[in-house]
Amino acid sequence: MDDRMAARVSGRPKALPATVLILLVMLAGCTSAPGPAPSPAPSGRSAAARWQPEPGTDWQWQLSGRLDTSVDAPVYDIDGFDHEAAQVAELHRKGRKVICYLSTGAWEEFRPDAARFPTAVLGKGNGWKGERWLDIRRTDVLEPLMESRISMCAKKGFDAVEPDNMDGYRNPSGFPLTAADQLRYNRLVARIAHRHHLAVGLKNDLPQIPQLVGDFDFAVNEQCAQYEECEELSPFIEAGKAVFHVEYELPVARFCGQSRQLGLSSLLKKYELGVWRERCPAAGA
Repeated sequence: MDDRMAARVSGRPKALPATVLILLVMLAGCTSAPGPAPSPAPSGRSAAARWQPEPGTDWQWQLSGRLDTSVDAPVYDIDGFDHEAAQVAELHRKGRKVICYLSTGAWEEFRPDAARFPTAVLGKGNGWKGERWLDIRRTDVLEPLMESRISMCAKKGFDAVEPDNMDGYRNPSGFPLTAADQLRYNRLVARIAHRHHLAVGLKNDLPQIPQLVGDFDFAVNEQCAQYEECEELSPFIEAGKAVFHVEYELPVARFCGQSRQLGLSSLLKKYELGVWRERCPAAGA
């Protein structure tokens, strides 16, 4: 309530008859503003139940090239904008769960909704051509944009969301972002995904795992072995939640032993994230 409204109602009014009070209460309940409308629960999925990938679940991560649906993996992580409901449905027919890749912490000039992002929320480049960090403090601007993107994933039938660039506070973003700003924004993204009955993964942001493990359904990590950080992902494993992990520069012999010990779902991939992948061999192989 602002000061002008407070001044108008600060005087004590006459008592109203009980019947009038009851009617006013009923009307207030009928006219309260609704919150954001969630997507209807997809067929066969109850609104209360979300997919929960377990530690050790194999996966395929393909963000470039023609989608190859023949890879023998129970989970696919693919670009949400580049693929349609029919491709998600095809993967479902093959018994796969499908994760919707989105960038939620950086602007991408090549996306169809790029013009909806005001210049004021665009920061420095994040190292990838055509991408810039977002001012995640501006949730008044970003929440409806992310709501629209995540709703798109839900309408296409995806089971989960992988929100990328979730650690702008650790990078030279062009904004004075703090750890508290990042926690607030990451939790907002998780709430939006859950409103649409989707599981959601925490992408990187290792320092905040202890605070965020309860808000997210799995984790996605790049290069924790190369930087000797994989043990920091253990809270997800201990909570019965999968950690989907990739390395780009280490041979599998350098990280698969630790991955098996920690319970990570690890792959060797190339930076372009095409079809090619190398799984960790089974124990004893």
